[in-house]
Amino acid sequence: MTGSESAASPAAYTDTRSRREALIAQLRERGEMDVSALPELFGVSVETIRRDLRQLESSGRIIRSYGRVTAAESSTYETSQAFRSSHHVDEKDRIARAAADCLGHAETVFLDEGNQPLLVGRALPADRPLTVVTTSLPTAMELAERPRYTVISVGGRVRPKTLGAVDRWATAMLERMEPDLVFIGANGVTDDGWLTTPDPAVAAVKEMALTVARHAILVGNHSKFGHSTFVRFGHVRSLERIITGKELRGATARRLEALGPLVDRV
Repeated sequence: MTGSESAASPAAYTDTRSRREALIAQLRERGEMDVSALPELFGVSVETIRRDLRQLESSGRIIRSYGRVTAAESSTYETSQAFRSSHHVDEKDRIARAAADCLGHAETVFLDEGNQPLLVGRALPADRPLTVVTTSLPTAMELAERPRYTVISVGGRVRPKTLGAVDRWATAMLERMEPDLVFIGANGVTDDGWLTTPDPAVAAVKEMALTVARHAILVGNHSKFGHSTFVRFGHVRSLERIITGKELRGATARRLEALGPLVDRV
């Protein structure tokens, strides 16, 4: 048993507020947990945990899916790259393949920072000339190995969490471009269609990418929808298409589609 596990005891979590805060802390430390393990861990009944999860989910602090629960991203918390690359893997691969099929006749493409846009880059055809602009160092390094690609790495301050470039250097460089197609990611998409991210500097880069794009596609798994992560950088009405997994509820997809973009659940 780890130190964090041994700290959990019935006496420690009889207070509802402290128990819920402890649950959030556990999720942020571990990334994801089985719902079935929570009653024993916190020394409370199954129904008590269910009430806790309902409240935390309704307030946008957690995301539940298929018996698992994760901490929702916020202004003070982002999941790690290791977590992102190991969760919702099948769904993200489906999204990446569907996004690559939307390339069409585009000759210049912008790939946002983050795991999902990187997967889109991997899925793009390597046998044709393509200019790829990206704020992501991992994406630039990987795609630069393709002999028929011209890769332009946008400069700026590099964020340790995502290895993405931000700040004025990045936005000034993007301001001079007009990519045929932008693949953008978001940490959260609200029910009324706002695209959000925890970091204002990241939001500025994403907003500029949407501003200069001829066509823009949002790529993101179903867990991104239904909550805000602090800073707005755009609205779904500025998108041509949203590509997500079939795990997204049909009602959510229809509501977003009514705001403008096509919504593909793959």
